[in-house]
Amino acid sequence: MSLKPEAIPVVPELTVQVARSAFPKGNIYMQMRDMLGSIYRDDQFIHLYPSDRQPAVSPWRLALVTVMQFAENLSDRQAADAVRFRLDWKYALSLELTDAGFHYSVLSEFRSRVVAGGSGEILLEILLKHLVEAGLLEKTRSTTHRFSGCVGIRESLKPT
Repeated sequence: MSLKPEAIPVVPELTVQVARSAFPKGNIYMQMRDMLGSIYRDDQFIHLYPSDRQPAVSPWRLALVTVMQFAENLSDRQAADAVRFRLDWKYALSLELTDAGFHYSVLSEFRSRVVAGGSGEILLEILLKHLVEAGLLEKTRSTTHRFSGCVGIRESLKPT
């Protein structure tokens, strides 16, 4: 699969309307999108994809799905289903309500690319950077402390 980085789309208006109707006060994923933006960008993952194959599912979305999947302790199949069915996930991922998502195997393929490309920590590093910049997490001095904070992040990312 190849990667042609694209600009992060805004959340489609109908997705905003329906999600806001279902979650008048928002929820953690909607708030995360509103406060932090998309968090990831395709160009952060371009080194993981060859340039001469069929287009890939946007890696910024796969990265965000991976984080939300971890937060909820979901299998790949459950996470792919959440992309298809959940309004809050569609909102966070800038998807139309009618978007059918992707096959669950795409998630393990993405994780394999990240690990094989030596970027195993990139998802967490980028997320932590955004959380620190937004004042939602204190900056720590060592990797050990940074990763011990994952439990707190996982708890705080549980949907309400």
